[in-house]
Amino acid sequence: MRALALFSGGLDSMLAIKTVADMDIEVIALYIKIGFGGTKDISETLQKRALKAGAVGFEIIDVREEYVEKILFNPVYGYGKNFNPCIDCHAFMFRVAKELLPKYNASFIITGEVLGQRPMSQRSDALRLVGKLANDIDEKLILRPMSAKLMEPTTPEIKGCINREKLLDISGRGRDRQLALAKEFEWEDYESPGGGCLLTDPYYSQKIKEHIKFDEFDVDDIEVLKFGRHFRLPDGAKLIIGRNEEDNNSLENIKTTKFIEFKLPIIGPSSLISKNASLKDKELGAKIALTYAKSDNCKYDVTIDNEVFSISPFASRDDARKYFAIQI
Repeated sequence: MRALALFSGGLDSMLAIKTVADMDIEVIALYIKIGFGGTKDISETLQKRALKAGAVGFEIIDVREEYVEKILFNPVYGYGKNFNPCIDCHAFMFRVAKELLPKYNASFIITGEVLGQRPMSQRSDALRLVGKLANDIDEKLILRPMSAKLMEPTTPEIKGCINREKLLDISGRGRDRQLALAKEFEWEDYESPGGGCLLTDPYYSQKIKEHIKFDEFDVDDIEVLKFGRHFRLPDGAKLIIGRNEEDNNSLENIKTTKFIEFKLPIIGPSSLISKNASLKDKELGAKIALTYAKSDNCKYDVTIDNEVFSISPFASRDDARKYFAIQI
């Protein structure tokens, strides 16, 4: 018998895997990649955590394009406090996993969700809505081992594939029982609760809202919005300037057709500007970038897309900050 686990790398999803794997069920952990999981690649860490919990395999399922196209901007049940369509998002992940059941010769799906832990997506009524959107009301193939004893039996329980008595009855936002189990299993490496999804971050959410006022949102923009200071210039161009070494490296490695990178003739941050920026916006972009560089009050030649702008920095960063895309 085999199950697919929706795996986030968090303690709850690790415990869900172990609970089921200890019943001699083979578990394959799936990380459904929607693109908003954070700013660093932790795929190796996720695999280590999944295998440590008892999974026999780990896969990353990249669904970013489908998620942006179908879910992000048109959720059936709306958003949470920020730009997070949690109910639709969870249902989408379950639909993806259900479609993969035949591929992996698996019979059901498990998840580390805990009843009442999250105010929008893990209430009893929200879980029913997730089941409805995931077309699981009748099949009952979604098992939540962490809270299963507080919920109606699922198909794998009814068929005797899962021993319901060995499932858990955890609810609420407290973490004492999960932490006690982690200590018992001698686990120290797991994701902190409530972290990870940038769509729940107020600042990132504001950047999405600002972006779609001027441009369509596509998969490339997921990464672009994660890094740097963002400016909106008078003719509509977006300027992005790195804040630190991590930002600079990330901006240099981003693959996008919407932006062009330009270099400063002095030590300064990595900078991107909209590919279709006007000459006026390019000149201003160069001026702002110089303002955040190690510059003097003199003119420098800045090349942007084979065009050279002889420009000096602003006297103060306050003059540049008025062009922030989001005023905070």
